[in-house]
Amino acid sequence: MKFSSRSLFAISILFSLSVIVIVFVTTFNEETVSYILSFNLYFLALAIGFRALALFLWGVRIKLMSKSLGYIVSIPYAVNMVLAGLLAGTVTPGQAGGEPVRVHELYRTGVKIGDATAIVIMERVLDGIILTLLGVVIMLMTQSIWRNFDSSLLILIFIAWICLISFLFVPFFAIKYPVKMKSLLLRLISWISRKFSRTRVCPSNIYESADKEIDNFFESLSRFTGSAGWGLVAGSIATGFFWIAEFLVASVILMGLGLDPYILLSFLFQIIIAIIMMIPITPGSSGITELSTTSLYALIVPAGMLGIFVLLWRFVTFYLNIILGLISGMLIMRREIAIRSDDE
Repeated sequence: MKFSSRSLFAISILFSLSVIVIVFVTTFNEETVSYILSFNLYFLALAIGFRALALFLWGVRIKLMSKSLGYIVSIPYAVNMVLAGLLAGTVTPGQAGGEPVRVHELYRTGVKIGDATAIVIMERVLDGIILTLLGVVIMLMTQSIWRNFDSSLLILIFIAWICLISFLFVPFFAIKYPVKMKSLLLRLISWISRKFSRTRVCPSNIYESADKEIDNFFESLSRFTGSAGWGLVAGSIATGFFWIAEFLVASVILMGLGLDPYILLSFLFQIIIAIIMMIPITPGSSGITELSTTSLYALIVPAGMLGIFVLLWRFVTFYLNIILGLISGMLIMRREIAIRSDDE
C-alpha cells in the first residue's frame, strides 16, 4: 500500500499524539494538575532558545563543510534548508527524508550534486562519531543506571547502535574501494533508469549524469580526508556543540517542572533516544520516540509529571519542527515558482 506525503504526515502526528495521550492517562494523578499550573514558562522559552541555537549550529556546520570544498553557503540559507529537511523527516521512516532535501538545497545554491551528497553523508558520519564517543564516556560514568534497563530496551538500543556504527563504514568503503562502490551505485542507478524510463521521474541522461556526479562524490570524500580536512574538523566541533545544545533542552524542561536538571543522565537518555530514532520504523520515528522517552525518563521523573515532560519536550523537538518547517517550505516553494516562471 502506498501513502501520500499528507497521509504519512498525519500518521506521524497520530502516532506521536496517541502515545502522549496514553502516557498522560496512565500517569495522571492528583498532583498532575498542580505540576501543570506551577510550570515556569521562562524555562519553556529557554528550552526553545537552546533548540534554536542547535539549529543555528547545524546551519554553521553545513556552511563550514561547504566552504572547505570551495562553496559559499550563507548561514540563513543553511538554517532554512535544515528546517525544510526536518519537515521532510516527519513523513519518512527514521527521519531519512531530510537528507535529500539538504542535497537539493545545496545544489540550488551552486554545489555540485556529488559534493552536496558528500557533505550530507559526512554530516551523518560526524553525528554518529560524536554520539558514539559521548555515549561510551557517559555510559561508563553511569553504569549503575543503564544496567537496570529493561532487556527489550537494551536490545533495541543494541540494534540501533549497530545501525549507526554500520553507517560510518559507508565513507570508509567509498574511499577505500571507489571502483567497486562506483560499480555498485551505477548498477543501482541503471536498474532505476530501466524501471522508470517511461516516466518524468527519471531523465533520459540520468546514467551519464550519475557517472559524473559519483566521481565528484568520491573526490569530495577524499578531499575531506585531505585538503578539505579542516572542514571536517570544524564540522566536528560544530556537531559537538549542536548535540550539547540539543540535549540541554530536556534538562531545562526538567528545571521548569521543579526538578534537578540531571544533565549527565539526561544526556545519556537522549543519546539512546537519538540512536533509536535512526531506526526506520515509523514516519518521523514518532511513537517509538515517545515510548523510549517515557521508558527512560520514568527513572528520574515522578509519574504524575511524566506526561507533561514528554509533551513539552516533544513540542520543542518535534512539533516546533513542523511549524518552522512549514514556513521554510513555503519560502522554498515560492522560490521554485519564481524560478519556473523565469524559465518560461
